Amino acid sequence: MQTNLSAAAQALPRADEAASILRSCVHCGFCNATCPTYQLLGNELDGPRGRIYLIKQLLEGEEVTRKTQSHLDRCLTCRNCETTCPSGVNYHALLDVGRAEVERRVSRPLRERALRAGLRQVIPRPMLFRTLLGAGRLTRALLPAAVQAKIPKRATASKERPRPQHVRKVLMLEGCVQPALSPNTNVAAARVMDKFGISVVAAPQAGCCGATDYHLNAQEVGLTRARQNIDAWWPAIEAGAEAIVMTASGCGAFVKEYRHLLRDDPLYALKAQRVSELTRDLVEVLAHEPLEMLPAAADQRVAIHCPCTLQHAQKQGGSIEGILQRLGFPMTAVPDSHLCCGSAGTYSITQPELAATLRDNKLTALGSGNPDQIVTANIGCQVHLQSGSARPVKHWIELVEDTLP
Repeated sequence: MQTNLSAAAQALPRADEAASILRSCVHCGFCNATCPTYQLLGNELDGPRGRIYLIKQLLEGEEVTRKTQSHLDRCLTCRNCETTCPSGVNYHALLDVGRAEVERRVSRPLRERALRAGLRQVIPRPMLFRTLLGAGRLTRALLPAAVQAKIPKRATASKERPRPQHVRKVLMLEGCVQPALSPNTNVAAARVMDKFGISVVAAPQAGCCGATDYHLNAQEVGLTRARQNIDAWWPAIEAGAEAIVMTASGCGAFVKEYRHLLRDDPLYALKAQRVSELTRDLVEVLAHEPLEMLPAAADQRVAIHCPCTLQHAQKQGGSIEGILQRLGFPMTAVPDSHLCCGSAGTYSITQPELAATLRDNKLTALGSGNPDQIVTANIGCQVHLQSGSARPVKHWIELVEDTLP
């Protein structure tokens, strides 16, 4: 579409990128057909095409209001529209630019500011998160029902993690909330990789991937976290680590973006490029291993939820199915498997009503084949789905690990 950025917008760091993305959109509307929020709300401004037009208006100097902010907030950033778009519009990058500019120009109500600041202070800090989660579990009965629903039950304790002993070595991002919410996930990944002669080496200084801050419009803080991770991983990369393994697809999608987000940083551009090249979701690592050497799968029907960050951002749709099929797990069909479950990082907290509707719709689809359990590849999706499911929801690697002696 024709675009004429205002003088103020032309001074923004990503002005040329935003203008290029806007011009690539032909306004066809194919994106709305697969947009979860447009499907629910039926409002043009709650679909990708309408949000692109809102961003175009604000970058051309038109008035920005709370209404604009609300429509952009309601986007899940699931990137389903990017999978559908025939013109290859890089929608999520444009959304980053638009959201940051709206945040600069429109003041949020105090309650929203406090919630977002709280999420940014708690989620990236594993020890603080674990402490608050423990306190919440102890006082669950005293809390309002809406808050109780956000506190997951205590997870099964993890098994013993294998010690590094193999020539092949990988790094693994431990994650912010996963060690507290699902402590066995990373251990299960390490145990399965150990069977294929792959050891996980520690990088204790690595922390939050930066996605939480970045997607709550504290973008520079998110990029600072990215640089800190690059510094933490770099010695092991130089020593020959063959991959940086991600067991949470949301983190993996963001770390794979480091190369783009830091491309203009003279100190980190080349290192960010290398880190993104080495980043692999766990499915990408195990897909190349001789899975058939593992014990036979348990006879339990499995429904697979492929997170948006895996199927749309990382283009790995069908990869979980491929691995579990090779291992002999019986899988059920899942209608509308491309649609988001409503977790979307912090979305289930900042947009609880929409998130709950999307979750319930997803659970109906996942349960339609009467599976014994549901598996996914992202901790946010796992906890969000489990909050409304009577069936167990776990990371798919735990199914594989359960077959090991």
